[in-house]
This record gives sequence, structure tokens and C-alpha cells, in this order.
Amino acid sequence: MTESQSTPQRKGVPLWAQAIIWVFLAGLLAIVAMGLNRAQQGTIQPGHAVSDFTLPLFSGYEYEGKSEVHLEDFRGKVVVINFWASWCKPCEQEAADLQRAWEKYGPTGEVVFLGVDYVDTEPNARIYLKKFGITYPNGPDVATRISQYFRIKGVPETYFIDREGVLQYVQVGPFSSLQQIENIVDPMLADE
Repeated sequence: MTESQSTPQRKGVPLWAQAIIWVFLAGLLAIVAMGLNRAQQGTIQPGHAVSDFTLPLFSGYEYEGKSEVHLEDFRGKVVVINFWASWCKPCEQEAADLQRAWEKYGPTGEVVFLGVDYVDTEPNARIYLKKFGITYPNGPDVATRISQYFRIKGVPETYFIDREGVLQYVQVGPFSSLQQIENIVDPMLADE
């Protein structure tokens, strides 16, 4: 018996299978590259128009009886969007100041505060809202769609949008006082 007869010949991977594997790997690399590029871009910047989005609201935290809101609903008003989570300790530092700001500006009808609960459970979110006496509209960021749009780096982060729907200011991290919030909102209200 010759050596070639006793050793079975190995067949290579068919060319079509190799092509599929390489196309799959190239696609995977493209997806990873797009994700890294998006992450490096950081948050949307002041001066950019903010696209419409829908925020479902927790029961008891509706806005004028609506169980969900669209950013476009607030055209003509200043909008303050605060990303928070019940597990976030820095969020607790600013909770009372945000509520006081809502109590000051909300009744005028010129400013709307929206709380966007990030990567949280509804029971924990409700405990947090109750603990800090939050009364402004709040809802979950379902599938992190809104936070992905804003490309938040973490919580808390707050976005101030003017009456025309243009982002004017981004606060990364907690506010240190009610005055700090007023210093951002008051000039936006003065611009008519």
C-alpha cells in the first residue's frame, strides 16, 4: 500500500464558502467601525436642530393628560431634557433643584421639563421619582433610542432646547444649584 492510498486527502473549504466568510467578516468590521465612529462623535452639539422623538410617559407623570409626548409638540417652548436613572448617585444630587426649577417655570407654560429614565426598571424609577417629589413628565428610554440619538456619555446629562427646536446648551453631570439651571433657562426665555 502506498502512502497516498492510506492517508485520506483533505479537501479545502470551497471557494464560495470562503467568500461568504470574508463578506461576513467585512460586514462585521464595518458595523464595529460605524459604532466606534459614532461613539467618538460625542453628544449632539449646541446649534444643531434636534430631531423629533417620542417619549412614552410613566402613569402618573403624563403631560396634560397625554401618555406619550413628541418633541415637536413643544415647538415654541423651551424644553429641558434630563437623562437620569434610579441607580445614579449624582442624579440624586440634582433632583431637588430640577424639581424646584420645574415648579418655577412649569406654570408659565413657556418651559417643559422631560425626565428620561435611562437603563432602569419602572419599579425602581417610580421609587426614585417619589423619593425626590418629582412631578414633571417622566418616562422610560425604551430600547435606549433617545439616549442613543443624543449620544449621551452617562447620567445625569441635561439638554436645553430653544423655542425653534435648536439645542442651546448641554450639562454633563449634575447641577450644583437651582441658580445654575436659571442661568441657562432665563436667557433662552429672553430670546423671543
